[in-house]
Amino acid sequence: MKKIISTSDAPAALGPYSQAVRVGSTIYCAGQIPLDPKSGQIVSGGIDAQTKRVMDNITAVLKAEGLKCDNVVKTTIFLADLGDFQKVNEVYGSYFKQAPPARSTVQVAALPKGARVEIEVIAVADTHDGGGVAADTSG
Repeated sequence: MKKIISTSDAPAALGPYSQAVRVGSTIYCAGQIPLDPKSGQIVSGGIDAQTKRVMDNITAVLKAEGLKCDNVVKTTIFLADLGDFQKVNEVYGSYFKQAPPARSTVQVAALPKGARVEIEVIAVADTHDGGGVAADTSG
């Protein structure tokens, strides 16, 4: 059974999709672009400001389900220009200080509304496995 997750603290969906969907303990968040939740417009400023807004939008969606960035296990970053990678990485990294999630980063031809960055995440609500960092003990 899937549960639709929605919050007014993040931008409303621009089409026929949900901000996030929960199936069991897994939360699939739709890609977020740097829209201000109140105005519905792309935030002003450079890639740093856009990335911060995207991450704040993601944080708001996670919070609506009682989660934090620590619950994120996989992200995908879409960039209009891979030349922005270093600045995006700096802002992104400030949200994932310990045990960061797996990640893919790709350059795309264009993003909705002329955004320079879009990020989608997958989070897990509660694993009961102790968390932490896995180590190879086979040796």
